[in-house]
Amino acid sequence: MENKKKLTAALAAVTAYIKTEEEALLSMPAPDAFSRPPVSPVNLWGMSGRQAMMQNRNLMQMKTFHRPAPR
Repeated sequence: MENKKKLTAALAAVTAYIKTEEEALLSMPAPDAFSRPPVSPVNLWGMSGRQAMMQNRNLMQMKTFHRPAPR
């Protein structure tokens, strides 16, 4: 009998939680068709650094850099 009461209480709590979550979702305003997510500012120093790294990798792939000749 005790386990049946605990099970009933647990199921009632879970059902109440799910119901409140559904109500919260329904009360939220619908997203606007014309709204956009906020745009983050452009980090020019970071962009420049990444561009330089990509350029160096490209030069290495084209074998522009040569190893010094052994003496």
